[in-house]
Amino acid sequence: MWNFFLSFQKWKPLGANQWIGLKNYLLIVADPVFWEALQNTLVYFFIGTPIAIGLALLLALLVNEPIRGRNFYRTVIFLPYPITPVAIGLIWKWILNDRVGLLNHILRSLGIIETGVPFLQSFEFALPSVIGTTIWQVVGYFMILVLSGLQTIPVSLNDAALIDGAGPLRRTWSITLPLIKSTLFLCFIIGIINSFTVFDMVYVMTNGGPGHATEFLVTYIYRNAFEFNRLGYSAALTFVMFIVLLGVTFLSNRLSGGEAGGGAGYE
Repeated sequence: MWNFFLSFQKWKPLGANQWIGLKNYLLIVADPVFWEALQNTLVYFFIGTPIAIGLALLLALLVNEPIRGRNFYRTVIFLPYPITPVAIGLIWKWILNDRVGLLNHILRSLGIIETGVPFLQSFEFALPSVIGTTIWQVVGYFMILVLSGLQTIPVSLNDAALIDGAGPLRRTWSITLPLIKSTLFLCFIIGIINSFTVFDMVYVMTNGGPGHATEFLVTYIYRNAFEFNRLGYSAALTFVMFIVLLGVTFLSNRLSGGEAGGGAGYE
């Protein structure tokens, strides 16, 4: 509530605040950096989240099979998630470095490139690099959620479908996906929240650059509040981000038929 009230003011570090009405919101409409940050946030969500969920579903289906060492595979895939975003940002900032980075070293060794690719310094590769890093971190967590949903599916259903001659793809499409729909939607909601709260990792990797190529709503809010001392404008940005987040969540819920929730437990 205080944040909403503050959005109608011009905050001064020293002295009384000045009531300016809707001026902060009018400034947002005319702010090109806000629109770029909003676009980056939506791209980050609509591209990164479906890819992460798709990979998580594929990996969950694989490690759900009675294969040797499946607990080891589950652990390795999940391992990046508990790492703090700052540490992940530092690790991938080194991996993607155009001079001493591991990825560029591998690409040069294979003869794919001759000079280092500035993944985090170029307008073309910066945002995809950040999205790829996020996918690497969250896919293990999504896999565990999907795996918990798979464990709730009665084995008898797959056995009956197998007797009827249904192949793996048919069983996945007709039995598995409908029964874990709520779990996939839970992953989708978590992806929405992550997309609108990503900060630490981006701040460490690119600090919103180059230019504003990796500027997200939350980093732009931070910059206005603590670098430009425009707390009233930052409060207005926060409220707009809340409205956008609410709208995306509501739309996703309607498209999914109002499903939410997830399975519990896995072996």
